[in-house]
Amino acid sequence: MFTGLVEEIGTILSITKGEKSAKITIQAKKILENICLGDSIATNGVCLTVTDFNQNSFCVDVMAETMRRSNLKDLIKNSPVNLERALKLGDRLGGHIVSGHIDGVGIITDLEKEDNAIWVSIKAHEEILKYIVLKGSITIDGISLTVAYVDNHLFKVSIIPHTKHMTTLLDKKIGDSVNLECDMIGKYIEKFLLQRESSPKKDINMNFLSEHGFI
Repeated sequence: MFTGLVEEIGTILSITKGEKSAKITIQAKKILENICLGDSIATNGVCLTVTDFNQNSFCVDVMAETMRRSNLKDLIKNSPVNLERALKLGDRLGGHIVSGHIDGVGIITDLEKEDNAIWVSIKAHEEILKYIVLKGSITIDGISLTVAYVDNHLFKVSIIPHTKHMTTLLDKKIGDSVNLECDMIGKYIEKFLLQRESSPKKDINMNFLSEHGFI
């Protein structure tokens, strides 16, 4: 699990692509502190497993499903990426609960400056937009952000100077893709409600109460 608070911007050193997968080597510094094989690192919001590392970089394998669903397929040598280590018990949850399992990609359609902030408009598929609520949380390329506007076609977030300097989001331009992960709470609620609606309804009577240990 992650929080969506980016710890460091890493740099892609190399990408070796298979037929549908890839092996990526990423240059980093802070992320490498106390790193171990098998650790989870959110890379542009995608949870990836460390398969090798040295003093200056770490390696991850990216399977075909991840390449299809994310913008990792668009990375090239020297691309910057947002990095975050997995949450430890006892850490502050400064962002929100992030799984690192993205729902899909969105496309930046507009960048507009307003005083000290930048408004970023992102077009997304309706299957993603249905989970996005005004003032709710959204993860964009691994960054925990608050939704400031949403309609049936796109949503907007407002980026403060700190987020600009600590992440790659405002290095992107109109037309670029971003990884999106919606708040998982909404998805769980939807699943529970759908299961409840599809389950056969039972009358509550004396036999029902007795069978379930109430009497």
